[in-house]
Amino acid sequence: MGALDLSSDAGLVAMVLLTINILLGLVLSARYSPVRNWPHRRIPVFDIHNWTAYIALALIFIHPLLLLFVTESHFRVIDLLFPIHSPNQTLYNCLGAIAFYLTVFVVITSYIRSRLGSRLWKKLHYVSYAAAAFLFVHGILNDPNLKNAPPDLLDGEKLLVEGCALLIIAATIWRIRYQPKKRAVGPSVNKIDYELSS
Repeated sequence: MGALDLSSDAGLVAMVLLTINILLGLVLSARYSPVRNWPHRRIPVFDIHNWTAYIALALIFIHPLLLLFVTESHFRVIDLLFPIHSPNQTLYNCLGAIAFYLTVFVVITSYIRSRLGSRLWKKLHYVSYAAAAFLFVHGILNDPNLKNAPPDLLDGEKLLVEGCALLIIAATIWRIRYQPKKRAVGPSVNKIDYELSS
C-alpha cells in the first residue's frame, strides 16, 4: 500500500469520524439521554463526541501530508497549506483545505468554549456544517488517483461519502423538526443530564 492509498484511506476514515461526530452533536443538542431512553445505559456521548473530533482532525492533517511522499504528484508543503497552485485538481484541493481549516476552527473554539460563553460558542459551532459540506464535496469530486479523472459517483469510496452526506442531511432535518421539551432544572442534576445539555 503506497502513500496515495494511505492518504485516501486517512481521508475516508476522517470523513466517517466527522459524520459520527456530527450525529453525536445532534443527539447532544436534542438532549437525548441514553440512560432514560434506548439503550438505557450510561454512554459517555459527550466524550465520544470530543474524541471523534480530535482523531478526525489528526487524520485530516495526515491525509494531505502523505501526498508529499507521492513522487508522481510533486506536491510541496505550500501546496498543502494553500493549494491555489497545487499540481492538479486545484479547486477540489482548495475545498479540502477549507474543510481542514474550518474543522480546526471548530475544535479550537470547542476547546475554549468556557471562555467564549455558551451562546457565542453555539453560534460558532454551526461552522461544523460548513466544514462537513466542503469535506463531502471534496470527497465526492476529487480523483483519489490524482489523474484529474471525472468522478465515478457509483465507486465504493464515493458511495461511502455520499451515504455519509445523506445521513447528515437526514439527521439535521430530524433535529430541526424535533425540538426538545424545556424542563425545569432543579438543584439535583446528575452528570449525564448536564453533559447532554451542554
